Formats: sequence, C-alpha cells, structure tokens
Amino acid sequence: MYQKWIGIGRLTKDPELRETSDGTPVARFTLAVDRSKDEADFIDIIVWREQAENCVKYLKKGAPAAVEGRLQIRTYEDSQGIRRKAAEIVASRVVFLPNGKKSIEEPPWPDEAPPASRKGKEDKDDFIEEVNFDDIPF
Repeated sequence: MYQKWIGIGRLTKDPELRETSDGTPVARFTLAVDRSKDEADFIDIIVWREQAENCVKYLKKGAPAAVEGRLQIRTYEDSQGIRRKAAEIVASRVVFLPNGKKSIEEPPWPDEAPPASRKGKEDKDDFIEEVNFDDIPF
C-alpha cells in the first residue's frame, strides 16, 4: 500500500517548535489550502528534525508553502476522558514558496552590488525568461 499527500497553502499562524523527551525537534503548523474560491481546508502539519527547525526559522503566519507527506490518523483522550481522533499530515518535505510581494525599496541584488558581468548591460538577458509569480496557478 502507498499513500502520498501534497498541498499548497498559507500558514494560519507561526509554526510552534517543541522537542520530544529524547530531544528530537518537532514543529506543528496549520496550512490553509483553498478548496474553492470561498472555501478552504485547514490541514494540521507535523514536521520533524532539522526541517522542523527550518520551518520555525523561515516560515511565518501567511507565508505560502508546499507540503508533501503522508496522512496520519491518531487517537487520543481529551481532558474529559473522551476518545478523539485527529487527522494530520506528517511532512516528508516542506518547500518555502515566494509570496509574490515585492518591496519597492528592495534593491535588485540584496545586500550586494550587481554582478560584474551585468554592469553596463541591460537588465534582461536574451536567454532568461522572466517569471511572473501571479501567473502560476497555486
């Protein structure tokens, strides 16, 4: 048997980092994934180890991300002793996506001068096609 889940959405809040009793980092966050124009699903994501630390470091509320993983259904008892089920995605891969927002004040080459090979040349190279992130369907 095989299962795989892939979703693209935005974080509903900053990821939370914790450690297991043996010191293994684990992060949790919720991903809002559009179902239709007016509806979204809110998917709980679990990320382990170094990838968990990177998610906490680089992802914030509202950030777009692609998540690949497996569906996990677990049971637990709540504070009143009632047995509950939780569905969550255990991520095998999290990709940080660009948010499509550009700052007008942002220089074309952050924190450095333009490469020497581009000085005095036009901003466009003939062989590089510009990508408009608004045209990407996710």
